[in-house]
Amino acid sequence: MGVLKILVVDDESRMRKLVKDFLVKKDYVVIEAADGEEALDIFYEQNDINMILLDVMMPKLDGWQVCREIRKESKVPIIMLTAKSEEQDELLGFELGVDEYITKPFNPKILVARVDAILRRTNSLDMESSISAGNIEVDKAAHVVKVCGEVVELSYKEFELLLYFIENQGIALSREKILNNVWNYDYFGDARTIDTHVKKLRAKLGPDADYIKTIWGMGYKFMC
Repeated sequence: MGVLKILVVDDESRMRKLVKDFLVKKDYVVIEAADGEEALDIFYEQNDINMILLDVMMPKLDGWQVCREIRKESKVPIIMLTAKSEEQDELLGFELGVDEYITKPFNPKILVARVDAILRRTNSLDMESSISAGNIEVDKAAHVVKVCGEVVELSYKEFELLLYFIENQGIALSREKILNNVWNYDYFGDARTIDTHVKKLRAKLGPDADYIKTIWGMGYKFMC
């Protein structure tokens, strides 16, 4: 896969150093930017950034503005880092094409785990841009799901949940494990949110909803 470059954008130098120290230990090359304008300059000059860790509240250009500009030109993975945990902000991030949304303070080891997971997925797209199970086809690059050849409209989290199920076929998945892998690691919501999303996903999959098996008292298993 070669050397992977990560652009860390935060106006707090201590935060940049903390994140950089943990990423360098995993052999990532880290480039720093102290504000939004510097981030855009570096991104367009280097043209080989593999991921951006982007703070929301910054001088000159905030994280939302930087994200909007980058999404006009690139689908590079973006993780937003913010001190705010309001649902409206998180929804805005996903609407702008953010791949992950992590609230400060966070465990740096958890952040690195999310970076690893996203880069594994995005760097495998060229080799395996789609995955299928039974009558379900998932185009990971286009974020499109088809059932029996017909496109099914899924929300961001429904898509991620279905993809996680398919990539872990035959494995018993606890609600906690699903939360850790599909939702943020710092998500403190009730595990029943999993049941709600599974119910909605089953409704959209129609007859193929039976692929998602309930394991009473534990979680779910995907089998077809």
